[in-house]
Amino acid sequence: MTEAELFRRIKDETKTIAIVGLSPKSERPSWGVARYLQGLGYRIIPVNPGHAGEQILGETVYADLSAVPADAGVDMVDIFRRSDAVPAIVDEALTFLPDLKTIWMQLGVTHDAAAAKAEAAGKTVVQDRCPKIEFPRLG
Repeated sequence: MTEAELFRRIKDETKTIAIVGLSPKSERPSWGVARYLQGLGYRIIPVNPGHAGEQILGETVYADLSAVPADAGVDMVDIFRRSDAVPAIVDEALTFLPDLKTIWMQLGVTHDAAAAKAEAAGKTVVQDRCPKIEFPRLG
């Protein structure tokens, strides 16, 4: 499968995206990406411990992935955190998100060991990419 085919499959099969590190500030990249994804029709679930219980882009913010309701149907996690935070996020996602299909790490975010763990659990992993950049390229 080519990278474009992989991104097309993710774009077409994803419905609900938990965005870890989503900022309430509209000037932040995470906010712009979340707004873009909402515009494409995805449900976004904000994850940010500093804003738990508040609303970002009309959605309730959760402190971490373990707090997201299991029936929320999260099939993708988009990570806006430093690379050293990725292993704990992947562990939480694998434990608490039964519908998870994809772990997506944003530009500059990589962690090969955590990616290998997620792939071994049958998940698709994308590192150092942004769906707001990749999805429009698919047409």
